[in-house]
Amino acid sequence: MINRRNLLVGSAVGLVAASLPLRAQQDHSSHQAQTSSSHHQHTPKKAVKTTKNIPAVKTEKPAVTEQGYLPVVTPNGRTLPYRLNDGVKEFHLIAEEIEHEFASGTKIKAWGYNGTTPGPTIEAVEGDRVRIYVTNKLPEHTSIHWHGILLPWGMDGVTGLTQPPIKPGETFVYEFTLQQHGTHMYHPHADEMVQMAMGMMGMFIIHPKEPVTPAIDRDYAVLLHNWAVHPGTYRPDPSVMTEFDLWTMNSKVFPAIESMVAQTGERVRIRIGNLSMWNHPMHLHGVQFEVTGSDGGRWPQNQWRKEVTEIVGVGQTRDIEFVAVPGDWVFHCHMSHHTMNAMGHGVPNMLGVKQPEAQLNKVLPNYMAMGESGMAEHQEHTDMGHMPGPENTLPMMMGEGRYGKLEMGGMFSMIRVRDQLGHHADLYEAPAGTQARKVTQVPSDIPI
Repeated sequence: MINRRNLLVGSAVGLVAASLPLRAQQDHSSHQAQTSSSHHQHTPKKAVKTTKNIPAVKTEKPAVTEQGYLPVVTPNGRTLPYRLNDGVKEFHLIAEEIEHEFASGTKIKAWGYNGTTPGPTIEAVEGDRVRIYVTNKLPEHTSIHWHGILLPWGMDGVTGLTQPPIKPGETFVYEFTLQQHGTHMYHPHADEMVQMAMGMMGMFIIHPKEPVTPAIDRDYAVLLHNWAVHPGTYRPDPSVMTEFDLWTMNSKVFPAIESMVAQTGERVRIRIGNLSMWNHPMHLHGVQFEVTGSDGGRWPQNQWRKEVTEIVGVGQTRDIEFVAVPGDWVFHCHMSHHTMNAMGHGVPNMLGVKQPEAQLNKVLPNYMAMGESGMAEHQEHTDMGHMPGPENTLPMMMGEGRYGKLEMGGMFSMIRVRDQLGHHADLYEAPAGTQARKVTQVPSDIPI
């Protein structure tokens, strides 16, 4: 496994193994949902051991607000607080350079809002009047566009067209009344190629004024992005258009992406926004979800459709909903190279080619043959499954589960569902008779 860019073929530089702690799920307030009578109920006979890569996650969820909506949970992120001033919700966003960690082993100088990328999620309700102050602490001018939101022309945030630029040190204010509900985003429309490549973006969730049915028990927000961070470097490269190194959910890579959690029978919504440079076919294991909404709001129920994979185009949002069934279910982009971290492009195909490692090690210490029998050999031949590589560069695949190394990275997460939730959800243990297993003999009368 070779890093994605600017590595000399044959240099034997591989990838760093890392033990990556998965941060615990954001606190929620507790809630008990009815379990599905159609699904087998199982209470593990013993506590399930966690791994150093995938610890237990907290299971509480937020309480319904005074305005009657269930707050969104942004894995690895937070919701932006506000103050109420004469009936107007006032928010403050600060555009600034930050230090960001994709996972243990790779930190960069990024640009974001209020200390993070993506910036904090803004939540409000259809009909609210919002006033958003934006302070620029970047080394260049900026603006903010409220992506997909209906508002006055002068609040649209397009530098040079709808407003002057927000110069370094300046603060602008945007104010408008929310006329819709749905899953939306915010990002600059100033030096957009650089500023978005550096991480400037966030989610803007507008809850409906009236309750909707069926009601949601857990509501998550995930923003998809891509990054070009060349091996051994510390700043993203804004000039890269397609060949990216890191594919992220809320600017984290697996296994540092926080798992989402639910109880059997709960209705879960995942709001997915895409401000990357690629379309992403987002695939969820374990259920057929319904595609129920977008930046156009929650669709009429007769427009919902069942899928297991939904393409979220560049600049789009999609809401998917499903009733949770027990397990640790994978949620990921189905483009294989989007579930990887730093890797190689244009590397010679070495499948089936005998490589004399012993002789090469004499002149290239620590050399490891690349891909002679497929890349899985590196999982078997090294302690953590990856070879040493440049500093500040993640391995192509990482993480470890109950049964060994997980050969994934990048845009890959989990929905962790249990029949009965305690305070934490450990790794799932399959009920007896429900797991694939090794056999020693195949019945001879099965035709082939």
